Amino acid sequence: MSTPEENFAKLGLVLPPAPKPLGVYKPLLVDGNHCFVSGHGPVQENGSLIIGRVGDNMTMEEGKLAARQVGLAIVATIKANLGSLDKIKRVIKVLGMVSCTSDFEKHPYIINGCSELFAAIWGPDNGVGVRSAVGMGSLPGNIPVEIEAMFELN
Repeated sequence: MSTPEENFAKLGLVLPPAPKPLGVYKPLLVDGNHCFVSGHGPVQENGSLIIGRVGDNMTMEEGKLAARQVGLAIVATIKANLGSLDKIKRVIKVLGMVSCTSDFEKHPYIINGCSELFAAIWGPDNGVGVRSAVGMGSLPGNIPVEIEAMFELN
């Protein structure tokens, strides 16, 4: 059975830099055997953010890729703060927020970009937790997706 670190390596994806807080909060907080990760945006390898609005100047596929990029930013924060993805036992909850037009209805499809990444890293049982996917009129910095998550530690 592969470890989360081995699973991530097999994906061949590159992590962006772990984002720094843009306000008064911690990017990650450990409480007992739980790890809470603050809302993250789609940070790219060069540190810049993907910007746009789903249903306006961004397609569903572009939105889904942005959500995967948010997942990668969350993974970067986990590695920067905990040292290894192997310290995470399972995904407990994901809250995905999609900046979109008022008539857009496929929020879960967009957030699948992150959920599919987590499932590939921690497996179909431990990588899938409970989830909410909601639409927003806007998000900070005109990002298309913001995601926060809660994990159980080993």
